[in-house]
This record gives sequence, structure tokens and C-alpha cells, in this order.
Amino acid sequence: MNATNALAAMVRRAELDYPAEAARIETFVAALSGSVFHRPLWLRAVEQGTQQSACGLIAERDGVIVGWLPLTEVHSPLFGRALVSSGFAVGGGVLTAESTVAEQLCEAAKSLALSLSCPGIELRGPATGPGWEERRDSHCGFVGPIAADDEAQLLAIPRKHRAEVRKGLAGGLEVTTGRDEAERSAHYAVYAESVRNLGTPVFPRSLFDAVLDLFGPDADILTVRAGGVPVASVLSLYHQGAVLPYWGGGVRAARQLRANELMYFALMGHARTKGCTLFDFGRSKTGSGPYHYKRNWGFEPQPLEYAHWTAPGAKRRDADPTSPAFARKIAIWQRLPLPIANKIGPWIARGLA
Repeated sequence: MNATNALAAMVRRAELDYPAEAARIETFVAALSGSVFHRPLWLRAVEQGTQQSACGLIAERDGVIVGWLPLTEVHSPLFGRALVSSGFAVGGGVLTAESTVAEQLCEAAKSLALSLSCPGIELRGPATGPGWEERRDSHCGFVGPIAADDEAQLLAIPRKHRAEVRKGLAGGLEVTTGRDEAERSAHYAVYAESVRNLGTPVFPRSLFDAVLDLFGPDADILTVRAGGVPVASVLSLYHQGAVLPYWGGGVRAARQLRANELMYFALMGHARTKGCTLFDFGRSKTGSGPYHYKRNWGFEPQPLEYAHWTAPGAKRRDADPTSPAFARKIAIWQRLPLPIANKIGPWIARGLA
């Protein structure tokens, strides 16, 4: 961030229900190369799909936006209340070119949290000012270039994992892309089974539908089928020349079929046809299985900086499904019949923003 500007900015709550206000913020996000999770459109999709309220703080100077903090007001009977930037996202936080504006937004967020009875704030990005707990060791992001063609992409994958991708390519599997009901149903069935197997409640399908409906061509689904049966599927976002495979997974048979390998490789090619030059493999908990899986593809981990604020006297919210506190619950969830997990999972997952 740049040095201090002599004139202080005015910080106020954004009026996201007004299209002109949302459009101004969208323009600001694009100008500062913000992430897809900074977009008001993301906040709207989350609100529509989960009933968790969208809000945010704008910093202005002479009527010009100079800072933006997107926020989701999360409330859960199981996990408590918090302001999250951004909800159901791996990124977000303060967006500005000025350090003093960043501190103003962080301070204003504390006041907003208290006024909304939220005892904590979670930023998927750095914070500025006193009272924030910051971490750079919990998660890493993985971003790399998309090669010019499929053969070059194969050669960019380390030899051992390249062999796994070739097995997927030679397995007679079918790959489809789209946004229609057939793709949505296939994706949700595969994703729900995948996260159940990991011990995590599935998000409501309404969240995926809202993202697809609101983002239009900037979101779609790629599905891998074996004998006509979906075995791996991913819902991806497209933003500023990058593809983000965001909600993806596979059924148990996918591993033997190398369906996940085919899925991500095919997505690289699909994204190339849409003009993308970067593959954003998302975040993974440092040292976890997904962390090493992404390294096997040739992606280098980049530590992510997150920040948390807890009101004086309050207990910090713990909604991290990988937390040791949930180990026993995860083991129980993995054994639930899929229809039961899919019925009660969305109610729980709404609080896991």
C-alpha cells in the first residue's frame, strides 16, 4: 500500500441494494485488480444462496471510492456470529492503495461488528492497526500459468503426476461443460458425496445456483463421467484472466479412474479457450493432503495472510472444519448415510462461511 494521503477519507456502510452503488464498487475492484471475492456480485450470490447478509464498508474522498471492505454477516446457532471478509471465500479483506485508509476500514469494521452483535471479524487478507491477530502459516495459495496447448501443459506437470494424468486421459472417460440443470445436478451429487467422505457438511445447492445464475459466463461446471455416470465435477469461476476451480470433488471411484486428474487437466484446456492464462488452484491448509496434491501438479505454495479480531471479553469463533476440536464429529459425519448428510448438512454449512 502507498503512503498516507494528507486528506482523511470518510468511511460509511455501503448501500449494496442500490445498483449504482454496487456498480461503482465493481469498477473500483476491477481498477485495483481485486479478487473475485471482493466483488459485490459475490456478496449478493452468497446472500441469495445462504441467507447470510451482505454488507461492506466504503472509504471515500471527495466522492471518489478509495477503499472497500466486503463483508458477510454470518450467524449460526452452532458457530456463533461474525463479520467475514469474504463469506464462503478464500480471499477478500481490505482493498485500497493507501495504508491509512486500510486502518480506517479496519477500525470501522470493529464498530460495525459490535453494532451488529458480532463478537469477531475474520479477514481473508491482512489487517492494519491495533488489536488484530494475524497468521501466515495456516493456509497457502497455489497459482500457476496455463500453458499454450495441451502438450505443453502435460510437460509442465512433474513426471510422476504426469503419468497419472495420462492414465486419466486414456481411461475412456467423458468430459462435459455447461451451466444447465443436468450439469448442476451432476455437480451437486458428486460434490455432496465428496465432502461427506471428507467429513464436512455440504453447502446448500442454492449457493451454487446463485453463483451460476448471477455470474453468467464467468462461472460454469465441468463434469467427468464414466459410462455416463458422474464421477468428478467442479464449479469454476473466471476472473481477470484466471480460472478458479472452486467447488470440486469426486466419488470414491474417481481415484482409481484418475477422474480428478482428468478433470483439472481438462479444465486447464477449457479455460484456455475462454482466454485464461492463469490457473488458481485455490487454498489448502499448510501441510495437508490437498496441499501436497497441488504441489504434485507443479504448483508452488504461497503463504496466505489472514487476520482475526475478537471483541474484548468474547471467545473467538471456531468454524474451521479442520480444527482438532471437530475431529470426532468429522469421523461420525463420514459414516452418515448420504441422504441424511445431504438433508442436514446445508443447515450446518450455512454457518461455515
